[in-house]
Amino acid sequence: MRGDLEWGSVPGLVRAARRRFGDREAVVEGRVRVTYDELGARVERATAACLAYGVRPGDRVAVWAPNTLDWIVSALGAVGAGAVLVPLNTRFKGAEAADVLRRSRTRLLFVTGTFLGTSYVASLRRAAGDGPGSGPLPGLPGLEEVVVLADDAPADFRTWKEFLAGGDGVPDTDVRARERAVTGSCPSDVVHTSGTTGHPKGVVTTHAQTLRCYAVWSDLAGLRAGDRYLIVNPFFHTFGYKAGVIACLMRGATMIPQPVFTADTVLAHVAAERVSVLPGPPTLHQSLLDHPARDSYDLSALRLVVTGAATVPLRLVERLRSELRVATVLTAYGLSEASGIVTMCRRGDPAEVVAATSGRAIPDTEVKVVNPAGATLPPGTPGEILVRGHHVMSGYDGDPAATREVLTPDGWLRTGDVGVLDPAGNLTVTDRIKDMFVVGGFNAYPAEIERLLTGHPDVADAAVVGVPDTRLGEVGKAYVVRRPGATLTADDVIAWARREMANYKVPRQVAFVPELPRNASGKVLKRELRRGAARG
Repeated sequence: MRGDLEWGSVPGLVRAARRRFGDREAVVEGRVRVTYDELGARVERATAACLAYGVRPGDRVAVWAPNTLDWIVSALGAVGAGAVLVPLNTRFKGAEAADVLRRSRTRLLFVTGTFLGTSYVASLRRAAGDGPGSGPLPGLPGLEEVVVLADDAPADFRTWKEFLAGGDGVPDTDVRARERAVTGSCPSDVVHTSGTTGHPKGVVTTHAQTLRCYAVWSDLAGLRAGDRYLIVNPFFHTFGYKAGVIACLMRGATMIPQPVFTADTVLAHVAAERVSVLPGPPTLHQSLLDHPARDSYDLSALRLVVTGAATVPLRLVERLRSELRVATVLTAYGLSEASGIVTMCRRGDPAEVVAATSGRAIPDTEVKVVNPAGATLPPGTPGEILVRGHHVMSGYDGDPAATREVLTPDGWLRTGDVGVLDPAGNLTVTDRIKDMFVVGGFNAYPAEIERLLTGHPDVADAAVVGVPDTRLGEVGKAYVVRRPGATLTADDVIAWARREMANYKVPRQVAFVPELPRNASGKVLKRELRRGAARG
């Protein structure tokens, strides 16, 4: 199924979902339960409000809020008006958010009130309250409207209710006309990279790319009407918005957004709402399996898990299948620059393939592994992963120099990831090129070492970085999270590693931590670990 042909645009998808799944439950948020018909009506009202406040096709509209029904409605409403959605990372501080708003040329911002004890409005005021502009935030002169997704707002901002009321006089015919004017070639969103290795860059994706990719994702995952999907992955990330909201709209699944991840809340939601679909990073599923009260929750409805990371322990896949009886466990690999999906396992793949690889290229996609000179390498040889296909971005927003660094003249995307292809075309992502370190002339890939370390029965999680060494140049330092009750020592880890891996891979230093620093997408923040190692 070609989603870009069937629905044409994201507004077309929303209209089709309303028509196809009208009385089916679309979103569950606490006691609020919204059908697809009601969701469609709310989105149309938000689109009308965007028209009333002067949103034009191609304008940038940002959402800085956690996973909520209001996020879904405001985002889809803006996209229905022809705007380009700019989702903001909820982990951003005010200055970081202001920087992205400025660089993305955002005209309208939807922002949460207080989240996790932080007033996002106050944070923005501190970062952009002073400047040459005359709008709600003078330091952001291009930002004309700020709408607070709450019942209260400062005098120069608008509440969500006030904003919606502003569109009550806009005729339905105007709303439909604007929605129909959005085509597949129009940009749909600018998703910013995680910034784990540097400055976040805006990735421009079209409606056609979004729809085509997540029709494929839904098909390969086996998402179906009637599924109940707990969306823990943040909406500002492709995994949350597109593999979550967009995929559910395609298949008529029920969305259950969760603003903050805690194992207790996930277990409670899975049991109470009979959740059947739970994508997320490996740490999410590991925490559920190891939760001391897991057996007191009914998790029997859970049937589909999709995860992805450089390190997915085989034991995790086996435990999901055997202990939780999850029928389908899949791994995938993607990056924002390729619409969030490049390869994916297939249902029926054995546990060894699911754990050790990220599956095969999705349809109409080319994947190859090359050496530093750009020559294609044979199966089994590590090198940089290159991708070419319908889902590769047109470029970074407003940054042609950075675009030229990653897009070749013949359309290949240089991912910056190191990987290996097997003879069947399954891709194993070994590491980031920037994370690799050299031990006495041997290339050491942290993700490979981490995968081996998590095979230790007392290791719950591990991350490895390279640190300077006078004799070997660099050696590995492992940050290890013990399993509950374990008494593992650094000497134990090093001795075990010497038995399980080549000597150059063995960490020379081990530090135990209660948890690894991660961003909201679940990626380990290696730069924080390197800074910690440098401080000793």
